[in-house]
Amino acid sequence: MANSKEHAHELIDRLPPEKLSAAVTVLEAMLDPVSLAITNAPIDGEPFTAEEEKAVAESREWLKHNPGIPHEQVLADLGITQGEIERFKEPK
Repeated sequence: MANSKEHAHELIDRLPPEKLSAAVTVLEAMLDPVSLAITNAPIDGEPFTAEEEKAVAESREWLKHNPGIPHEQVLADLGITQGEIERFKEPK
């Protein structure tokens, strides 16, 4: 294990600064229990309904003619912030 850890440190030390944030993001995701749960969750094998397929087709067609809506704008329209989402905890 120590050898693997040393190797990981060497690789990180060799990364150019512009790639370091991507490496940090990957490491954080690997250590986050929610990310791990999502990664290990089974694939939803339930087929799309005709209604769902129609909705997806309509949204793809809309995007051909309109710019996408940035995530930040959607949150602002809903009156919430990314910080609130990140701090949200399900009631027990």
